Amino acid sequence: MVRSVLFVCLGNICRSPMAEGALTALAGAEGLDLTVDSAATGDWHTGEPPYPPAVAAAAVRGYDIAGQRARPVTAADFDRFDLVLAMDGANYDNLQRLRPREARAELKRFMDYAPETGRDAVPDPYYTRDFEEALDLIEAGAKGLLAAIRS
Repeated sequence: MVRSVLFVCLGNICRSPMAEGALTALAGAEGLDLTVDSAATGDWHTGEPPYPPAVAAAAVRGYDIAGQRARPVTAADFDRFDLVLAMDGANYDNLQRLRPREARAELKRFMDYAPETGRDAVPDPYYTRDFEEALDLIEAGAKGLLAAIRS
């Protein structure tokens, strides 16, 4: 059973923090006790808070992500978490290379949990500037993930 989830994107300042906030809130509303975190495949934002427009967009939907801080994913994360979810294909490929051979965590693409969207990735709103689209996809993925956890 999945009890811990790590979301991973490129810089850990937009998509993965928003996904962490959304899943934490949605799971809490359902009474599910999950450990949720987020990380980056890159390390240039280490220690920084999420990107201010991401914080603002998440807050509008009731997700408080302001206290999060960016960090790089580590090999130990693959044993600490049950499920590691990549926000896009490039991050998935990077995570496959980082994942230790004996790691216990399952590695998947986040949008595998939202096939109805027809998307295989959450576009990076740092570049697209479309935080609403990113949050719509994140919420769809989080709801699909919670349904999978409950089943």
